[in-house]
Amino acid sequence: MQQIPVSLWTLIAGIVVGVISLWIGQNHNLLPIQASEQAPLVDGFFNIMFTIAVALFLVVEGTILIFLFKYRRRRGDNTDGVPVEGNVPLEIFWTAIPSIIVVCLGIYSVDVFNQMGGLEPGTHPHASAHVAHSSGTALAATLNDTSTSAINPGIGIGASPTTAGKTADLVVNVTGMQFAWLFDYPDNGVSAGELHVPVGADVQLNLSAQDVIHSFWVPQFRLKQDAIPGVPTELRFVATKPGTYPIVCAELCGGYHGSMRSQVIVHTPEEFDSWLAENQVAQQQNLRQAVAVNPANLSTSEFLAPYTQDLGISADTLQGMSVK
Repeated sequence: MQQIPVSLWTLIAGIVVGVISLWIGQNHNLLPIQASEQAPLVDGFFNIMFTIAVALFLVVEGTILIFLFKYRRRRGDNTDGVPVEGNVPLEIFWTAIPSIIVVCLGIYSVDVFNQMGGLEPGTHPHASAHVAHSSGTALAATLNDTSTSAINPGIGIGASPTTAGKTADLVVNVTGMQFAWLFDYPDNGVSAGELHVPVGADVQLNLSAQDVIHSFWVPQFRLKQDAIPGVPTELRFVATKPGTYPIVCAELCGGYHGSMRSQVIVHTPEEFDSWLAENQVAQQQNLRQAVAVNPANLSTSEFLAPYTQDLGISADTLQGMSVK
């Protein structure tokens, strides 16, 4: 019986490895859902890297298993193995192939980063906000070209080629501090501990930090950007799926780093308009109350009354403090 040539076995093995790695690379389900326009770019790059990694794993581990079986020590055979001094063509091959893969992945990664607006974020005029979608009356009334001045960062993920040269639909100033995120909507007079954005809107985040370096990360958006003290940075994205997604600090920033979390809530345009209007009214009322009541004119019990539950003290204790 004629022996099958090694080259044919190699071809068959290559086809099998290629099919398996391509299928696993496109059907791994390792990533969270995609919730931004930038997410498919990152996922496409990840899928290619994972496909290559699976192929290399199968080749290396498969070769090890074949060699373990083929070159195992037979019973009664105590001789030395065949001396191998090297194979120059093989060494060139297994050096050239990884080098080509690394170079191609490097070029691809730069292209993805450029499509996401990471190379020149500071060259786009993002200092003001206006509305690009027609739905929602409150958003249209409040997000206009008469916005307050905003920082124009030069570092971060800026406008993509489809939005380059356009002002963002919504600008939010994000401040990181130990151990919380604060979100300020400068054109609307609203501040919050959560990020609220309308689906489909081009959103620009101006990131800053008050103390140490923090890192703003939304896994479902596939976006992460450092917030650096004294150095303004930028993150610009378009959310594509309504829902609530976690915001995580991805830079070790102190003892309670693990609890530095918030969430981004992606609304429909109508829901965002309603949230914005409600918070504008509520914060204006709080401001008027704060101006009307001078803390210096309050007694100890009156000043502490709203916080009795948090402090764990009773009304009698407050009364006693007032008497003293």
